Amino acid sequence: MAQERALPPVVERLWGREPVSRRGPRPRLDLGMITSAAIEIADAEGLTGVSMASVASRVGVAATALYRYVGSKEDLLTAMVDFVVSAPPDPAGRPWRDYLALWTRAQRDTLLEHPWLLQIARLTPPLGPRRLLWLDRLLAALDGVGLDDGEKINVASALTGYALTDAALVTTVGGGEPQFDDAGIEGADDYGEVLAGLLDPEAYPALSAAVRGGALRGAEGWVDDGDFRFGLELLLDGVEALISRRASGEDAG
Repeated sequence: MAQERALPPVVERLWGREPVSRRGPRPRLDLGMITSAAIEIADAEGLTGVSMASVASRVGVAATALYRYVGSKEDLLTAMVDFVVSAPPDPAGRPWRDYLALWTRAQRDTLLEHPWLLQIARLTPPLGPRRLLWLDRLLAALDGVGLDDGEKINVASALTGYALTDAALVTTVGGGEPQFDDAGIEGADDYGEVLAGLLDPEAYPALSAAVRGGALRGAEGWVDDGDFRFGLELLLDGVEALISRRASGEDAG
């Protein structure tokens, strides 16, 4: 007999499963109103500005009134991660490769638009309805290509991970965050110069040669879209190779 698992109350509310009382006045608040206010604060001030008190102040209630909808700041973050994403692109009529490229770029753009998302460790696995809709649409785009469902989910995980990594790099370095102020590093050129002074050619022969050969020279920080496209195409080439192996009957395992 399958074990019944109780979802956190905030997740139940995300799915619209909160019991609705037919008695008394209609509540002034709902989870959407509270979460939208929290997202506005995070976009303006970062996650450090988000607290039960600051959200309550924005919606015009006492902080204690929020606990009917979110039991803690952690619950609030769970709701924010789901509410902040828009509807996924529609895969209908698009070749799978074009859709996966669009899907990955859209995820990256959301992270760049709301960089505080990168600080929330529980980005995966998704439980909310909006984020699970993104996973559903990717699985639909890969329908009929010859991959099993587990492989399709692994493709989604790999592409999501790439979007996260690229957005984090752009945000923390290319986006001007003061991660390396003391070293004077503002982009790939500066990083290359620092590495050239650090690396011993005998201990790091390949990397040292690449850096001294100008591998990091001339890039626009880490925000060059060409870099993002290169990595994305590399991943999609791998997916295409896997699909080809499955079509030919080869065992990829």
